[in-house]
Amino acid sequence: MTKMSRDITIGIDIGTSGCKSVAVRQGRVLASATEGYPLYTPRPGYSEQNPVDWWSGVCRSVSQVCKQINADEIAAVSLSGQMHGMVALDREYQVIRPAILWNDQRTQKQCDEITAAAGGLDALLEHTNNMMLTGYTGGKILWLRENEKENFDKTYKIINPKDYILLRLTGELCTDMSDASGTGLFNVKTRTWATDLIRKLDLDPDLFVTPLESVDAAGNITAEASEATGIPEGTVVYAGGGDAVISTVAMGLTPGKVGVTLGTSGVVAVTLPGFAPNPRGLLQVFCGNLKGSWVAFGCTLSAAGSYQWLRDKLFGEYSFEDLNGMAEKVPAGSDGLLFTPYLTGERCPLFDPKATGGFFGLTVNMGRGHFARAVMEGVVFSLRQVYELICKSANIAPEGILAGGGGTKGALWRQILADIFGLPVSLSPGAAEGGAYGAALLAGIGHGLYDSKTAAGFCGAEEVIPPVPENAKVYESAYAKYVRLYDSVKWLNMGE
Repeated sequence: MTKMSRDITIGIDIGTSGCKSVAVRQGRVLASATEGYPLYTPRPGYSEQNPVDWWSGVCRSVSQVCKQINADEIAAVSLSGQMHGMVALDREYQVIRPAILWNDQRTQKQCDEITAAAGGLDALLEHTNNMMLTGYTGGKILWLRENEKENFDKTYKIINPKDYILLRLTGELCTDMSDASGTGLFNVKTRTWATDLIRKLDLDPDLFVTPLESVDAAGNITAEASEATGIPEGTVVYAGGGDAVISTVAMGLTPGKVGVTLGTSGVVAVTLPGFAPNPRGLLQVFCGNLKGSWVAFGCTLSAAGSYQWLRDKLFGEYSFEDLNGMAEKVPAGSDGLLFTPYLTGERCPLFDPKATGGFFGLTVNMGRGHFARAVMEGVVFSLRQVYELICKSANIAPEGILAGGGGTKGALWRQILADIFGLPVSLSPGAAEGGAYGAALLAGIGHGLYDSKTAAGFCGAEEVIPPVPENAKVYESAYAKYVRLYDSVKWLNMGE
């Protein structure tokens, strides 16, 4: 009798718009499924989700994947997820309130308090190597204490979104070092919680869970989780990582190359040969997903999320394919129409939670296609600003871009990316699967199915998109105008 091969890995990504689950064998995607769930904005600048909705999305998407494969061949599971979200649990591990997400902007006051408590920005960077941003978990914890004391007093542990799914799958409470980095309360140099800073904030270090390396085993699938998902009971679950970091694994990013992820948010990232200081905190320097690795990146908050906003709020009767078709009929530069994607404030390179987006340069001759293309171009302009900051800080001059994330499914997005950056764009086989694919690869590395070098080889470019010289010239002029827009109109967001 032939012995059954157990070499399939499952990657689960807890995104903002939905959960994506994939089954992967030796780098090849065997099955993929996505299930959406709601996003709540109870007040302007607020962004929340119900963690139970994430679990429902996991159960539905993983069940679909397991039906497309032989589930008995699953060797291991790992997780990816939206970073910085605050999930507050009581002593029975029950969720106390809706999770406050990465793109929530309510905590500027608390971020300022954390920076002051640390002794100023330079002192904060000594503790964490990162400034405290409104998206980070740290400010959310103080907001909870100051505004919902009853809920805060009930809180036993604070975890991130993917860690809640790990809890539901295995019954274990832990996180990984890349996701812990995104709390703003983690010492990324020593790869430990910044306990001195945590105590200065009058918080108990026991509020936080054990940080593991991404490729460490975190637990095993319980009988209850097996019944809900179809993954065999006892299957090992590895710690995984935060989506902005794990996307570098999905792309096979190595030192000297730049990765761009077009998800709900947009990320420009480089892997580092070792720990590196972060002068003035202009970038995010987090622990990487491989032991002893680090990643430097910057995030623009509304990337593909801006395109979804356009479709959902303005052109709901059209599909994304319809909008893409309209945009393709509009020339590069959108006949002068510019869009700033600051729909939920902006992180890198502006660090302004009050920034607002807008369209500039409207004329009577413009139609739906102009809006669609201008949104795509505005998002990539923002990513280019991040890219230029990273290149300057890391002192690199890359020869090309590795692209990933759901936005890269669109051929026009990919071409605009190449044209605005003026560099060839390469896609890897799992690029469109994003964090879920990276999680599946980490499960394989952790389980010993292959090493990290082999995993990077799975991500070899399957398509290379060169920039179109005529378009690149148009975009240079448009980009010069774009970078001036924020300073020209930021007075609109100032108080009287």
